[in-house]
Parts: sequence; structure tokens; C-alpha cells
Amino acid sequence: MDIAKTLTIDGKTVALNGERNVLDVVRRAGIEIPTFCYHSELSVYGACRLCLVDVAGRGIVASCSTPPEPGMVVRTQTAEIREMRRITIELLLANHHQGCTTCSKSATCKLLDLARRLGVDKVRFKSVARAERVDDSNPSLIRDPNKCVLCGDCVRVCSEVQGIGAIDFAHRGATSCVSPAFGHDLGQVECVFCGQCARVCPTGAIVPKPEIEAVWADLANPRKRVIAQIAPAVRVAVGEAFGLGAGSDETGRIVAALRLLGFAAVFDTSFAADLTVIEEATEFLQRAAAGKRLPQFTSCCPAWVRFAEQYYPELLPHLSSCRSPQQMFAALAREVLPKDLGVAATDLVIVSIMPCTAKKAEKLRPEFARDGRPDLEHVLTTQELIRMIEGAGIDFAALTPASLDLPLGFKTGAGVIFGNSGGVSEAVVRYAYEKVTGKPLAQVEFTALRGESGCREAVVALGDTSVRLQAVYGLRQARVVADQVKAGTSHADLIEVMACPGGCIGGAGQPVGAEPTARRQRTEGLYNVDRRLDLHKSQDNPFVQHCYATCIGAVGGPKAHELLHTHYHSRRRIQDEDVMLNAASAAQKVPVTVCVGTSCFLRGSQDLLRDLLQQVKDGGVQDRVDLRATFCHERCDRGPTVTIAGQFIEHCTPAMARAALAAALAGSVPTGAGASPCSGCRASA
Repeated sequence: MDIAKTLTIDGKTVALNGERNVLDVVRRAGIEIPTFCYHSELSVYGACRLCLVDVAGRGIVASCSTPPEPGMVVRTQTAEIREMRRITIELLLANHHQGCTTCSKSATCKLLDLARRLGVDKVRFKSVARAERVDDSNPSLIRDPNKCVLCGDCVRVCSEVQGIGAIDFAHRGATSCVSPAFGHDLGQVECVFCGQCARVCPTGAIVPKPEIEAVWADLANPRKRVIAQIAPAVRVAVGEAFGLGAGSDETGRIVAALRLLGFAAVFDTSFAADLTVIEEATEFLQRAAAGKRLPQFTSCCPAWVRFAEQYYPELLPHLSSCRSPQQMFAALAREVLPKDLGVAATDLVIVSIMPCTAKKAEKLRPEFARDGRPDLEHVLTTQELIRMIEGAGIDFAALTPASLDLPLGFKTGAGVIFGNSGGVSEAVVRYAYEKVTGKPLAQVEFTALRGESGCREAVVALGDTSVRLQAVYGLRQARVVADQVKAGTSHADLIEVMACPGGCIGGAGQPVGAEPTARRQRTEGLYNVDRRLDLHKSQDNPFVQHCYATCIGAVGGPKAHELLHTHYHSRRRIQDEDVMLNAASAAQKVPVTVCVGTSCFLRGSQDLLRDLLQQVKDGGVQDRVDLRATFCHERCDRGPTVTIAGQFIEHCTPAMARAALAAALAGSVPTGAGASPCSGCRASA
């Protein structure tokens, strides 16, 4: 060991290996320092002050924000540090909602775990916090501010991984809190329902919205026949909760458990994924032959679809019109299962078991309903399935595996790998190669599309032509790719986008585990399932072929479009009125709006707002100006944008805004005249 590249931790010499901070070195040495705000996949924040260490010559420092240096002497467990950590936990507990026994995250709560580990058996401090309202407005998530420890994990993952910023810190000092913009509910802002904030939240401040009781109620109703579909990524994650390890394929035990819970039949979403491959690949080949609407984006991920509708409505024609496998399954099941199961269509209840929180919002989209009734009644996350199994007293590990029901339970490996980032693209290639060349594909694995990078590319030869593929995860990375498509600099033909790190295996509904280790094991688990199956290409699924012959008709035909395809809409970024920033009535006032959408915000619209407010105040014209912050002028590439007396000002500076407002107040610009409508208004005119 090169002594010049080592440091000492609690008397033990440890070699440096490129770690970015002392915390990583300490953990590699086998010492677990407590943290709230540190995630290896996020930026260093240094807020919780739990990861304190004593560095000789420097005193007590935060190990997460201290770079390691050769020769350092670090102590992690001094009496002073232990007492400081205990006090920090006590202070957090003093203002924390302490209904731990009824909290859905109690089994995986970091605060509860650290209190136990650090020996905190009483809280010596008085609570000064007042009870806050629980926000359940979001279709996928519940936000309880009373359980927030201000670690900032949710804020950073929303901004750094997803590039959205639907939540952030508000106020200062003792009134600091995490909040959506302008104090709105989480269901009213630009949240895409991905739930990554819930995945990284160490307490129960943000959790997936449960539907367990509604499912129990339907299972108990003797008139109802309740069936389930299991998503690919669920089967390699459930075992983590029962000591069977991440990545183990527990399909058989899941089926057995669901039957014990009262489900009449259990099917596989991978069957619908095989359908998706055939429909989406056919759509892609038709576009490629016509040279239109390329590149084609995949549409399996509802969080990505929502993101595109909010931020890139001009790219919606590039999205595949295919429904997600969840919604394909629901529509097809409504068509064929009532007769097969001998039940009235109104008494058939379909439950999805998904790794994803965005699927809860997806089932509520009006286009996925017929005659006012949604195709799909309930979506349970993997976490909720685990709680139902535990609540029923089922010894999961001791179950004898059972088989999925046919025909909608039969799948190929192509459908299973949909749960991994890159899996959709790989499955499409397996179909497209044989369709284009007319030759059997012997080597089905395309490893260039696999890996942990947030954006991977591959060029695949399909006969005499080559197709360039991109597989992207994380919406911040998707924004980069979408901007390239808008600018005409993208060379991709097919782009797969998944919102969650690693794809569905990293969904917010999965068990809370040691990331990214668990994600790697789940990913490999799905590839192993593919290898063990006899069929690896969607076109080889005999039950899919039978379904086309007896129910759907031609691939991409009228019935296929009715059941398996959809359409998209441009959506506003906030579902409420513009935010008034002064108390003046709008009647007979100079109307001023400043866009505070993400793009304009990053270009300085906050400074514009501040400057205009000061101008109104200094001039004493509060009763003459109606000043509002708004979402969105639909001119994101020309921000910051402002309207004053109906006139648009693009690339606006404070000086330009001041001059325009002064002119409007002086009467040289007639209020409401000359307005240039936004693209959304022009479209609806």
C-alpha cells in the first residue's frame, strides 16, 4: 500500500481510491456514518449535519462535503460527535409528526432507524411547529409536511435527475419548508407523477398514494371478479421484502400470494408488452419508410408522456401513438375476459401491480375510459403488494410457486426486459430485424443498449439499412435529447425514454433498498428471466398471434388503434389561475404578466418580477397595475417573456420592462391592444 495515498480512519489505514469525499472513504472502510441528505446519485448538500467526523488539525467537519486528502487522521465516533448526532435527532423528532406506528414508511424510515441506532430514547425539546395540512391532491403521491426533516433530497432529485423543479425550499429560518410553487398543492403544479421524490425521501413526508383499501373492498364484494396484471419489474423486487434478495424472479410466488388474497386470475403485463413491441415497431417501420415524424419516441412511460405534454408539445407527433402496456392490457382484458371468465363486464375489476407511481395517474386519463368507466380500476405499487401480503399473514418465502393464467399470462423475454432501460428498444429491434430482412434472428441480445449510463446509443443494421437507437433515463437527460430533436441536431431514428433511473426497475413504487446496488440486481434479474424463457421475440408469442387473429385483427388496423393506441395533448404547467403579486383589482388596470415557468425562471424572470414590483411600489401605482406571475406564455425558447398592456416582450430585461410599464401608465400604449396570442390561444381560436 502506497502510504502517500492513504488516510487513517479510527486508527485503521485506508487507501484512497478516487472517492469524492471522506464519507465515501469511511463507508468503504466498513463504517456506516448516519446521513439524511447524502445520496451518491445527487449533489452534495451538507444540510443534515449527521455525518460529522473529527479530522485532526481541523476539528469537527461534515464528511460528505470534505474532500479526502492523503495523511488525514479521521475519527468517526468521539463522545462529542455521538452527542451532537443525538441532539440533532432529538431536535428533528421534537417537530416531527410522531405517529410512527401508522406511518406507511415506518419499516424503512431513516429517522426512526437512526433514533434507535443512536440510542435516542427520549426527546428533551419542546415542539414549536404547528400542524400542517396533509396534501393528497396529487393522483400518485401524498405529501405530509409534518414529517419533513428538510433534508432536501426530494428537491434535488426533482431538479437534478428529472430537471423539473416541481418542489423547492420556501421561506427562511424557522419557517423554512419544502413546498410546490407559490404554496400550491402538489396536484396543481408541473409534477409528472414519477414519484422519485418519494423514493429518496428518508421519512414519510412524500409517499405513494395508497389504493390498498379500495382493492380489499372489491375483493370482498361477492359480485366482483377481481383480476391482476403483474409488471415485469415487480417480479424481481418483491423478494427483497421477504429475505429472498433483489433480482430473484418471484413470479410464481406472487401468483400464489395473489390467489390467496382472493384474485380470480393473475396475468402478465409482459403479454401486453409483446403487443406493444409489434404495434410500436410496425409504426416505426411505416414512419421510416415514409421518412416522416422521425425520430420516433417511445410512449410506455407515463411520466415521460406527461413531461412531453408539458414541456415539448411540439414534439408530441413524434411520440408513438401506442398506449403503455398497462393500458393495452386493460383495454384488451375488457374486450376478451368477461366472456372467458363468465362475468358481466361491469363486474370485472382489473388491478395493475406496478413499480411506478405515475401509473396511478395514467389510469385516470379520460382517453383510457369507455362510456365514462376507466379501463383500469386500481394500481398497486410493489410496496403496496408487499403490505397486502404481510397484512394477510402469508408466509411468502414458504409459498409453492403457481402458474400465471392464460392466454394473457403468456409472454416472451422481449416483453419481460421492458422493465429495464434499453429493454423496449432491444425488444423492438428483435421484431424489426426479422420483419425487414425476412431472416430469423439468432443473436437476440443487443448489449450496446444496456448499461448504467443515462443515455446510450447503438447503430443496428436491418438488412441494407442502419437504424440509430437511443435509450435514455431521467427526464433531465430526456430534456437534452428533446432539445437536440427540436434543434435538428439529433441523428437518432428511435428514442426510448424512461423517467426513473435504470428504468422501471428503479420506479418509486419499488421497495426502498440500497441504491444503486438493488437496481443492478433487479436489472440483471430481468435479463436472466429473458435467458431462461424459451421464446425471446414478441412475434413468436402464440397467444399474441391468436389474439390478433380472433380479436384485434390486422397489426395497426382499426381495431388495434381502438384498443392499443391513443393520442396526446398539450398541457398547461399549473392548474390554477395566475398568481397575483399585488392587491390591485384587475378592472381598468394595466395588465402585466411575467412567465415564471422553468425555462423563463432560469433566464431571470424572478429578477424581472422583483424589479417590476419595486417599480410599482416606488411609483405608488399599486392601484393602477395588475401584476401577475403566470404559467406559461408558450415561448420557452425566447424567455424571459413579459406581457404589458397586451404587448409581448421577448428576451425581456428589467430596463425593457420598466420602460414598457412606464409607457403604458403614461397612456402611450392602449391597454389590451395589440396583444399577440400565445400558441395555445392561436390553436384554439
